[in-house]
Amino acid sequence: MKKPTIELLSPAGSFEALQAAINGGADAVYFGVEQLNMRAKSINSFMLEDIQQIAAICKANEVRTYLTLNTIMYDHDMQLLHAILKEVKKYAIDAVIASDFAVIEACNQLNIPLHISTQANISNLETVQFFARFSDVVVLARELTLKQVAHICNEIERRNIKGISGELMKVEVFVHGALCMAISGKCYLSLHAQNASANRGACTQNCRRPYTVTDTETNEKLLVDNEYIMSPKDLCMIDKLSEVVNSGVSVLKIEGRGKGPDYVYTVTQCYREALQALENSSYTAGKIEDWMKRLATVYNRGFWNGYYLGHQLGEWTAHPGSSATEKKIYVGKGSKYYPKIKVGEFAIESGSVKEGDTLMITGAAVGMAREKMVTLTVNGAQKAIAVKGDKITFPFGTKITQGDKLYKIVETANG
Repeated sequence: MKKPTIELLSPAGSFEALQAAINGGADAVYFGVEQLNMRAKSINSFMLEDIQQIAAICKANEVRTYLTLNTIMYDHDMQLLHAILKEVKKYAIDAVIASDFAVIEACNQLNIPLHISTQANISNLETVQFFARFSDVVVLARELTLKQVAHICNEIERRNIKGISGELMKVEVFVHGALCMAISGKCYLSLHAQNASANRGACTQNCRRPYTVTDTETNEKLLVDNEYIMSPKDLCMIDKLSEVVNSGVSVLKIEGRGKGPDYVYTVTQCYREALQALENSSYTAGKIEDWMKRLATVYNRGFWNGYYLGHQLGEWTAHPGSSATEKKIYVGKGSKYYPKIKVGEFAIESGSVKEGDTLMITGAAVGMAREKMVTLTVNGAQKAIAVKGDKITFPFGTKITQGDKLYKIVETANG
């Protein structure tokens, strides 16, 4: 089936997540390198030398690549910035995502395509027109309603607002993932509390913690209905995707460069299926229910529609951490692959695996895959259970390496 004209943009914080995004049906991926990106603290970022491999993998799979340089830049960052842009140009990365004018100017001088980050807080048509002289794509502020988004999209077309390439300006919006209490992520709480700037990719997520509010005059503790009053639920628009698409946007973005390949694959696959359902008029309540159940299996803080529908605010998380209905438990790693018979071998290093268990494999070549152990082959013989020190084998179409990890999937109390 031909893919919709709307681009589905997925996060890639590792080679495993990159392959998971490709397998899930992403049209494009965005990633950061070194410390000049907004997820520098939360993940082991790609390095400068990884750009070549990322570009090669994505070109082989006809997936576009966008490199995020969306932090605030200091003078001492300029040398690294220009080194990164040199690699971007050399390996034909499709675009850079940025908001700092030093990056914008450097990209324009090097004729590198540019997307203006949500960090620029673009909230009106005049700002779109301003950035059109530098860019072809703008990522709108996450606080806009769909009515406001539709107005901007309609006016871009009506006024024929073109970007630097001469093409009509494109609008990108977030449709899924973590939301920040601050305007488009520009938060200073972490900087004030721990001298770790969220705007430099070093957020310590102080907002995700419980706080006690005390009246300093009376020393009376104030009653707060929800302890996590600064931690919003995750954005999820799959049940309103037709309204998002009808607003006129060109790119749907999934948040999650700090998430694992299971999250990236599941979320990308669900939104790909939803876009295809819209295209062939099979977008139904039953399918939405199924997508919501699948999305709930991976990391999330609960779901809401964000600011798009103009509803009363205050959709806060009820508890710390994930509300996922499933969790993964590490049990082992890849040990060998038999290419002639396409069988993978894994060494059990922790816990146990038994018949009927669902296993998850993650790796740079695999991305993410799940296998149900209907029968279990342990050390060459069929057994009911495998424990630490055993080796299990099962048919698997992708080559297994020693860097691949094996997890057991179990239901949580949220399931």
